[in-house]
Amino acid sequence: MSMTIVPAGGAGAYVTGVNLNEVAPPELHQMKDTLGQYGVMFFRKQDMSPEAHILFAEEFGAININRFFTPVAEYPQIAQVLKEADQKKNIGEAWHTDHSYDQIPALGSILVARELPKTGGDTLFISMFAAYDALSDDMKSKLEGLTAVHSSRHVFGKAAYLAGKDNELLGRLGNTDAATQDAIHPLVIDHPFSGRKALYVNPEFTVRISELPASQGSELLEELYSHCQQDDFIHRFQWEDGTVVFWDNRASWHKALNDYPGERRYMHRITIEGVPLV
Repeated sequence: MSMTIVPAGGAGAYVTGVNLNEVAPPELHQMKDTLGQYGVMFFRKQDMSPEAHILFAEEFGAININRFFTPVAEYPQIAQVLKEADQKKNIGEAWHTDHSYDQIPALGSILVARELPKTGGDTLFISMFAAYDALSDDMKSKLEGLTAVHSSRHVFGKAAYLAGKDNELLGRLGNTDAATQDAIHPLVIDHPFSGRKALYVNPEFTVRISELPASQGSELLEELYSHCQQDDFIHRFQWEDGTVVFWDNRASWHKALNDYPGERRYMHRITIEGVPLV
């Protein structure tokens, strides 16, 4: 069976005809091309053990041991993305790009569904390729040469957590003393795999534009955020047993919907190290 790539509406592509437990070199090459063109890959009907999950991720690069997420027992390479049935707050509910606060941002993440609610729990993705392509020529020219500061402090640092035992994120996220990362990246990058231009700012971790006064920079960021959230750039992915999603952080935003009260949602996530962005 040959691998088939079918573009998804808005962002990403569905990939069929491949067993992620036994990926051949030509298939790996094609997957890198797919990430460089579409930014997200959606897989169905997979049966990946934690060991297979790790081996597949290592085909794309070194694994980033997440500083803030609780790891899976016996598998420190795998982070838990968990919401228990009695918890109200989920992880990743706001639009964001993982690890943009790192000096060398992560390539991407591979998320494997382990336990899903009966309904709800979809993930939304936005294509930063499409968002950039749709900018006016004047805006593209305006963004040339601009850089932005990204930070983890206000999201994962001590001030981001409520004091006391009632904070639902305690136990799921931690290590607040490690939330000291600040990084500067271009607002527009050339994707390392394809060279396609993509916007590289996000509402969760981008804090300011380096070259502009604070008020002017905030206005520009809000304008870009509003532009990116157009329906034409968004794909809503519905999870089911056996699904795997591999997104490229250099080319996408994502957010996890929190619409399944009273049910458990449990995922395994591996993040892969990237390269400096230009």
